[in-house]
Amino acid sequence: MADLAKRFAFNPIICPDDVRPSRDGMDVACVLNPGAFQYQGRTGLLLRVAERPHQTEETITTPVIDPSDPSGVSILEFRKDDPDLSYGDPRGFTHKGQNYLTTLSHLRLAWSENGEQFSVDPAPTLIGQGELETFGVEDARVTEIDGTYHITYTQVSERGFGVGHITTQDWRAYERHGMIIPPYNKDCAFFTEKIHGEYVALHRPSGGVHNIWIAFSPDGKYWGRHACLAAARPGQWDSQRIGCGTAPIRTDAGWLEIYHGANHDQRYCLGALLLDLDNPTKVLARSAEPIMEPIAPYEQKGFLGNVVFTNGHVVDGDTITVYYGASDEIVCGARMSIAEILATLG
Repeated sequence: MADLAKRFAFNPIICPDDVRPSRDGMDVACVLNPGAFQYQGRTGLLLRVAERPHQTEETITTPVIDPSDPSGVSILEFRKDDPDLSYGDPRGFTHKGQNYLTTLSHLRLAWSENGEQFSVDPAPTLIGQGELETFGVEDARVTEIDGTYHITYTQVSERGFGVGHITTQDWRAYERHGMIIPPYNKDCAFFTEKIHGEYVALHRPSGGVHNIWIAFSPDGKYWGRHACLAAARPGQWDSQRIGCGTAPIRTDAGWLEIYHGANHDQRYCLGALLLDLDNPTKVLARSAEPIMEPIAPYEQKGFLGNVVFTNGHVVDGDTITVYYGASDEIVCGARMSIAEILATLG
């Protein structure tokens, strides 16, 4: 099946050099995986900005937030010849059995009048706070329901990673609701409307398997009736892990969910699920082949190559404008047709 994405000709749309570091002594290593939304006629992206201290050949250094003072960041330094150090993945390492990230992420807004050229705010919008966010905040999804924007994101600390929830009406004042799904869990997105009077969300537990689950809530805070919605498929393009993208899209055929899947070579592609409108626990169809693959040069080489990963889109009629992280380093844009995606699902 052919790749369905019509990429912006001027990709990437946001690079690390376009983002001002949050503090002296830090470099922006990656800007990636934005949540997307529309507000007062503009398109907004809630970017993940990953920073790290200046690196040397002999050491690995990583920043950690002081839980008692979010404005205070400690720099941990480890020699690469330390026998207690294990590293290889550019995203993280282990020292004496404790897992660390190589970068510290915060969330930052960028705005566009046309959905293509974006201006990045000069300062962070949301940074880690408290003991559950000492390793940062990552990969926001944004869902607007009745005038309230629900931000679901990954809280990271030495306790693991879980799902945080923040709401806003104006993108200036924010209400934090804490961790709504505990470790190990991420990739959570609310549906765009209640179903039978309940909030519905997709999420992804981790613990040897990485599958997409669904859950229900009376208030958006307390979640239950968890059920596995779709599993990774051995021998296929999504054999190693899968996770949801952003909020499912209501269509006449059902809820259309664009999700990511990776194989054992850590090659990340996008596919689609079609869920029943009345009973979203029922999967009607699923992509046999990816609808988008890392085929552009900027998707194949970078901080972590061979990656296309989306958790943000804007819908206008039949057109989905997908904002995605390429190679875990830059933000790009592409457009897809809902009708074309549905046609691939039979």
